[in-house]
Amino acid sequence: MIKAADLPDLLPVFPLPRALLLPRARLPLHIFEPRYLAMLEDALKTPHRMIGMVQPCPMDEALHHIGCAGRVTQFSETEDGRYMITLSGISRFEIDAEVDGFQPYRRCRVKWGGFQRDLSSAEKDEGFDRKPFLGLLERYFDAQELDTDWVSLKEADNEMLINSLAMLLDFNTEDKQALLEAPSLAQRREILATLLEFSLLGGDAEDRMQ
Repeated sequence: MIKAADLPDLLPVFPLPRALLLPRARLPLHIFEPRYLAMLEDALKTPHRMIGMVQPCPMDEALHHIGCAGRVTQFSETEDGRYMITLSGISRFEIDAEVDGFQPYRRCRVKWGGFQRDLSSAEKDEGFDRKPFLGLLERYFDAQELDTDWVSLKEADNEMLINSLAMLLDFNTEDKQALLEAPSLAQRREILATLLEFSLLGGDAEDRMQ
């Protein structure tokens, strides 16, 4: 397990809209652009092998101030030089400043304070009533005409269930950011339920998080 003292002050960042990584979750990525191939090669040379996932703001190239760092835990190369990798979520971070350099990819100086819980064991949500939540989720899946493995969903522990849904469901960038920044698993579950309910009601995106 990575300790707070092992977290780097400088991270390569991968700005990818609507791609969410959360602590203790896994995110598969397909790397093929030359700048991100260079980023991956440089990350693999470091002891921590970490890359910061961060969402760009929808209207410009600015980055949201909170992202999540993942450690490269699996990678394979295709015959044409692309990589399939898996990032395992370690901890969220706050961007202090973007750093200029000769690298073709973006790098940021980051701060880890306030996210100590991310480095601990799986988070609990003692107030989670799974039956009504799964009923809401089933209605959402039916409305979106989505298929899923309900057996695996029902067997997943609370953290894996909530975080996997937050990462996989097709919400907009700002909604995804709200899920990322939730201070606790219980609050992330509440935000997720609100997004599902508004989607079923046909609510406007602007009104979702009000």
